[in-house]
Amino acid sequence: MKAIWNDTVVAESNDTVVVENNHYFPADAIKKEYFEDSIAQTTCPWKGRASYYSLRVNGELNKDAAWYYPEPKDAAKQIEGRVAFWKGVKIQP
Repeated sequence: MKAIWNDTVVAESNDTVVVENNHYFPADAIKKEYFEDSIAQTTCPWKGRASYYSLRVNGELNKDAAWYYPEPKDAAKQIEGRVAFWKGVKIQP
């Protein structure tokens, strides 16, 4: 699977985990040069607290376009160390 934004592959892996229709990519599958830490956080009742990354590709910023769970709750342990996308990031084979 590939995560693509602004005509650029920002993550690629044959090992994604799908939860709630989102593909979670292994952390080592993301192309770190496009990722910037964000202060944004949200909480999911069953997954825990999510942290975010913004994407910067070809000079354009996609704020909080990727998220991950640094310490997921037990019910979501399968996504620990993984990153998912939204906000116009296309996921395709």
